[in-house]
Amino acid sequence: MSSKIVNILSNANFESKKTASALQDELKKHGYKPFNGFNKNAELCVCIGGDGSFIKAVHRNNFPEMPFVGINTGHLGFYQEIKPNEIVKFVTDYKNNNYEVQDIKILRTDIYTKNKVYKLNAINEVVLKAAHSKTIHMNVFIDRNHVEKFSGDGILVSTPSGSTAYNFSTGGSIVYPTLHVLQMTPISPVSSSAYRSIRSSLIVPGGHTISLVIEKRYKDSNLLLVDGNEYFFNNLHRVNTRLSNKTIKKLIFSNNSYWDNIKDKFL
Repeated sequence: MSSKIVNILSNANFESKKTASALQDELKKHGYKPFNGFNKNAELCVCIGGDGSFIKAVHRNNFPEMPFVGINTGHLGFYQEIKPNEIVKFVTDYKNNNYEVQDIKILRTDIYTKNKVYKLNAINEVVLKAAHSKTIHMNVFIDRNHVEKFSGDGILVSTPSGSTAYNFSTGGSIVYPTLHVLQMTPISPVSSSAYRSIRSSLIVPGGHTISLVIEKRYKDSNLLLVDGNEYFFNNLHRVNTRLSNKTIKKLIFSNNSYWDNIKDKFL
């Protein structure tokens, strides 16, 4: 049964606040109960801002099961499909169920240290680097198969949705969001007579596990980026990443929005 509560999660800029106010008014006209913030009993979360606002909202509220939709007042807006001037149409379409629900795949990352295992989730990517921008050396395994001994700035593992973010900037491929795959992309790999590293990204089935085992000298000198958030671990040994069984639900109001975004943002 519908709760009629709609969460409005907005960043603090002027355009977002103005859009949030207009959205509240429109929702009330249709009998909904707008809530500024996160209410666990809501039927929908509307994120207002850019992609960063969307990702922060999901992390801050612990990857909730209720669906999300985004209104773009930022720059890129891959997660933010709706424009501020489309609020009336959005609310009408939502009320009339004129949308599809897309599952956004997320990464589950298990971080193994000497004494503990940490578990983190990511929407876009996980990146393993050395601290202080040093070259890092690590062994890369896919489902326990040794693939390479990597040397370079780091290794990035992305979701299909995250393929257009940091992954794309490092030379990785764009992957359609609904594909059940991981992408592993090297960041400034070293390829010389001394070191040999795969220079292109690898597309890996989503059920596989990518395991990054760093050399011992980096066990206390590492940097793990999870959707841009920085983590440092003492006695780090291994980082395992795979697609999680958990997903984020996102409402899609136009089947063409993804390809329009690709064209508008990158061409």
